[in-house]
Amino acid sequence: MQLHISPSLRHITVLPAKGFRELCKVKIGSRRLSYRMVFYSLLFITFLLRFVFVLTAVDAIDGENKCSSIGCLGKRLGPRILGRRYQPNVPEVIYQVLEEDTNPNEEEIGPQTLQEFVAEMKSELPDAKTFAIKLKAMVTFLEERTRTAKIQEYLYRHVASSSIPKQLHCLTLRLANEHSTNANARLQLPSAELVPALVDNSFFHFVLASDNVLAASVVASSLVQNSLRPEKVVLHVITDRKTYAPMQAWFSLHPLVPAIIEVKALHQFDWFAKGKVPVLEAMEKDQKVRAQFRGGSSAIVANNTEKPKVIAAKLQALSPKYNSLMNHIRINLPEMFPSLNKVVFLDDDIVIQTDLAPLWDIDMNGKVNGAVETCRGEDKYVMSKRLKSYLNFSHPLIASNFDPNECAWAYGMNIFDLEQWRNTNISQTYYYWIEENLKSDLSLWQLGTLPPGLIAFRGHVHTINPFWHMLGLGYQDNTTIGDVEAAGVIHFNGRAKPWLDIAFPQLRPLWTKYLNFSDRFIKSCHIRAS
Repeated sequence: MQLHISPSLRHITVLPAKGFRELCKVKIGSRRLSYRMVFYSLLFITFLLRFVFVLTAVDAIDGENKCSSIGCLGKRLGPRILGRRYQPNVPEVIYQVLEEDTNPNEEEIGPQTLQEFVAEMKSELPDAKTFAIKLKAMVTFLEERTRTAKIQEYLYRHVASSSIPKQLHCLTLRLANEHSTNANARLQLPSAELVPALVDNSFFHFVLASDNVLAASVVASSLVQNSLRPEKVVLHVITDRKTYAPMQAWFSLHPLVPAIIEVKALHQFDWFAKGKVPVLEAMEKDQKVRAQFRGGSSAIVANNTEKPKVIAAKLQALSPKYNSLMNHIRINLPEMFPSLNKVVFLDDDIVIQTDLAPLWDIDMNGKVNGAVETCRGEDKYVMSKRLKSYLNFSHPLIASNFDPNECAWAYGMNIFDLEQWRNTNISQTYYYWIEENLKSDLSLWQLGTLPPGLIAFRGHVHTINPFWHMLGLGYQDNTTIGDVEAAGVIHFNGRAKPWLDIAFPQLRPLWTKYLNFSDRFIKSCHIRAS
């Protein structure tokens, strides 16, 4: 066949390759049909014919059944046009074997690596059923080995994060001994002439609750060193009875002048000694319920039916910090500091990298808690938390009272308007839901003090700029160093605390820079930068 197109593109002549000359002329109307459309249509047909040829050639190369060009085209394009994909001819016996329930007692010990599996298949050339059985045995073996390894990893991390490093234990003992033998380690903090500043609302009041001397020292040092007006900083350090002597010894021997440091144990607060303390009662009940409900880490790890992530969550619930009095005590701030109007509460696993005085200029709009929301942000791994991330919405009591998609917020660096707080029932709501969770065998939530805090402070939270609180440095290392250094406060929330060996090595220097490794107590306990 020959195709002739006139120079003006208005006539097309088709000459069939036959014994006689047959002339076929097509005249294109300039008004009704564009000659360009005919031209492009012919080009499309030419391309389509080549496409059919290529598909036919591929079928021949692949060794498939012979088919005409139109038949091959229909076989390949037809299912896709109809929304279906072309399915290869897989023996049905393979699906049958893979779908059968596996009996652990009848499992065949087959190849344990992909290399062994390929080598065995090449040498034996088995039928489809044998192939499927061998493949299933290998995948099952690898799956079980992976599950065991993940559970062991979670267990080791739980042990590492829950234990007290010997260096920290050494530091506490040496400071306690110093407190008993050195009068300079028993100084009144603060000195008598500075006591009036403890209740003066013209100062910037920070509260730190901790039983970790080393961690508290880093928070205090980073706070004072980055303050533009350190003489206006008052840091109230709250600790427990056993840590009071080492904590007082450290800050007596390492003053952060001109800042004012107060060290006080819980038993020294008047409200703490006035009979019933709801948070202590809740903690005692919580310990009893957890002892019965959890069964310890050995029982959790021995469970062969639960997924590794579920086991990890249960191990995390056993962490001592989730039942620590230092974690619960923030709900009693209005009673502990009756003369103060506003405080900034700090966790002991944070590092302050900027002056925090501007926090006192934030208009709280009548709210009680200034906090960073954790449901929106560039880091989708950290900043994607909503109420459903913490509360059990399969429980009817939770599902009927809360919205699972409501945005969550973070503890760690919070502005508390104590004056406004005293006009609410936040503390009573907190205790009520703690009691409800204990009655339900910890089925409303499992971890820590944030879930009841999210409930108690609902409607009383003022969102602040994320610059003031960057989270996640204790459980993921995806954050770039540049982003971390640009944040005002960084929080090592998670298991990988910076004072532990499991800390992320690239993030740990941001914490250790506030330690003096030439200090005699630090050196004698072999506390090092890495």
